[in-house]
Amino acid sequence: MKRLPPLNSLRAFEAAARHLSFTKAAEELFVTQAAVSHQIKALEEFLGIKLFMRKNRALLLTEEGQSYHVDIKAVFESLYESTERLLAKGDKGAITVSLPASFAIQWLVPRLNLFSTQHPDIDVRIKAVDMDEGLLTDDVDVAIYFGRGNWPGLESTKLHTEYLTPVCSPNLLTLDKPLNRPQDLEHHNLLHDSNRKYWKLWCRKFDLKNINVNHGPIFSHSTMVIQAAVFGQGVALGHSVLARPELEAGRLIQPFQEVLITKNSYYLVCRSSQRDMGKIAVFRNWMLTLVKQEQEELLNEQDIIEIDV
Repeated sequence: MKRLPPLNSLRAFEAAARHLSFTKAAEELFVTQAAVSHQIKALEEFLGIKLFMRKNRALLLTEEGQSYHVDIKAVFESLYESTERLLAKGDKGAITVSLPASFAIQWLVPRLNLFSTQHPDIDVRIKAVDMDEGLLTDDVDVAIYFGRGNWPGLESTKLHTEYLTPVCSPNLLTLDKPLNRPQDLEHHNLLHDSNRKYWKLWCRKFDLKNINVNHGPIFSHSTMVIQAAVFGQGVALGHSVLARPELEAGRLIQPFQEVLITKNSYYLVCRSSQRDMGKIAVFRNWMLTLVKQEQEELLNEQDIIEIDV
């Protein structure tokens, strides 16, 4: 069995031997002088030899200490160089992003070419999931979660502030079934995302008592309800981030300016220990910068009514 001295003791010895001072070594390592002295003593006991001696109040290396320092210094320099090479490669390679399929289709995938142009050395691997589990598996570097940002042990950064707004195909509007005001929704089919909760909240907020929200199809994915609206099957209460591409293309319109801002939002999530590391930091910074620009544009366009949903 190979015996190795404690790494902390080696670090203390290398710094003290280089400076010939316990005080300067302590300052470099951000510990106390007593801690350095303790580590040196532990190393000398482990090796069974004296590494330092004092002469005329000066700290000197013994002959054995000088020889050992030459070897240890070379090891630390090699370790430093290896670490620097590894970190230099950290902003290259592949990064795996786990996220809801709807967000991938409507937001991330259309923008991936922007990331690839700026960072050609990083390949993005998309892993679409139906629901987040509040944890990152070993094969995932970054994730997009939908919620309120409280996932223990993970670093979460809010992306888009989420809005809910009625959207429909421009072909749906006719003279006999206009959509000039929220009350006109009673003449149209309502499309539901996962459940009927959001339309119920919308109608309650605007005191719309004549609208039956217990009818209309329910879709398991947000992209499905958006596409149903595009094909003129009714009015959807669309998530702003997911509906925006169809609105900008003119395939959907907003019949009303009022929107509801929700407490739930999309969050960029990674392990706290990795947020500033290599390609993860590169991807996070790119995404947060782009989202900030888009969010500012969206805020300038909307009348906001806040509601806790």
